[in-house]
Amino acid sequence: MGKFDGVLLASDFDNTLLNTETARRTGAEVPEVSRRNREALEYFMAGGGRFAIATGRALAAFIKFADQVPMNAPGIVCNGAALYDFQKGEYLETILLDESTRRRGQETLDRFPTLAVEAYHIDNVIHAVRPNLYTRQHEHVTHVSVVESPPAGCALPLGKIMFEEDHAVLEEVKAFLQSQPWAGEYEIFFSDRTLLEVTARGATKGGMVARLAERLGISRQHVYCAGDEANDLSMLTWAAEGFAPANCVPAVRACGATIVADADHDTLADIVSRLDKMYA
Repeated sequence: MGKFDGVLLASDFDNTLLNTETARRTGAEVPEVSRRNREALEYFMAGGGRFAIATGRALAAFIKFADQVPMNAPGIVCNGAALYDFQKGEYLETILLDESTRRRGQETLDRFPTLAVEAYHIDNVIHAVRPNLYTRQHEHVTHVSVVESPPAGCALPLGKIMFEEDHAVLEEVKAFLQSQPWAGEYEIFFSDRTLLEVTARGATKGGMVARLAERLGISRQHVYCAGDEANDLSMLTWAAEGFAPANCVPAVRACGATIVADADHDTLADIVSRLDKMYA
């Protein structure tokens, strides 16, 4: 019996497990996951714990980094639109967008002429409509080039779409989307000040962490989550305890998450150290 048997830890990737913000904004190389974070996760798993990535990235945008991340549980990708088994190389669960999303996306682009959108096909193709500076920044940190397409050319099924522009414009986009009669069919949230994401209703990190815990037979009182952005709120508030790096956005700080070391100073190592004391 290991001290972490029956414990699940799920963590966001960008700006939680490692800092990608500096690379995105400056064009610098994306750093590797730190040795301390890797060693901490290996220690946690050796003690019986289950570790899962819970990223807003689609599989195509995360898979090139997967070898850096010690994990022994299926991962949440696409902001909760899918659960993926990295060992078997297959999706276990999906909550996907339907055909109407392409038409509604075009209506939104028509209303906001400087807006770009990325559309994430579940099978590793990232389409981009009217790519802008933020699209190019995102390509840099994901190491995946987009395929430029009109909305009608974005092949189904889609896990999510992501609008890209300055924050003030995206606030207007969010208000527009939420005012539509079909708004209740979607989850609409920021994953960064310049990234506004849309997934199908029910496709959230919190919802998929709950499904993963049920699959693993782990009770909610032993589920812990870590994240820094608004798209992490659903899992931070569902978990027995949510952890947030000190670089988190104000909404995450306000949700009651326990603040730990920032993404430049081994966030996950700090969390595992705290769990080590809790399960002594």
